[in-house]
Amino acid sequence: MTTHTIQKRSGLNRIVHTFANSYRGIRWMAKNEAAFKQELILFLPLTVFAVWLPVSILLKALLVCSLLFVLFAEMINTAIEAAIDRIGTDFHPLSGLAKDIGSACVFISFLIAGILWLAVIVSMS
Repeated sequence: MTTHTIQKRSGLNRIVHTFANSYRGIRWMAKNEAAFKQELILFLPLTVFAVWLPVSILLKALLVCSLLFVLFAEMINTAIEAAIDRIGTDFHPLSGLAKDIGSACVFISFLIAGILWLAVIVSMS
């Protein structure tokens, strides 16, 4: 029996590969996931609008982070769906539950973003 040692990347090499992997993931999402595309279409103009708003830099950051959180939740949801589909396409109640919970995460992220945006906009008047 032989043992294999897995050589892990370290230092700058690890950081470069991490960014490359992240870029591939985001690019795949933007190309293949309709919901992510729609959220990106919302993210871009709303980010510009948030920067333009006459509020503090902290509130601008909060608004943009709330939009990033929606994108983050969509990626987690897609990752859950991909992992479940990798296991098998046969119906299983736990597979359906995992996908439903992933979807609920996206929904809650939208609620968080909506509440923050509403609070900032209302506080301006």
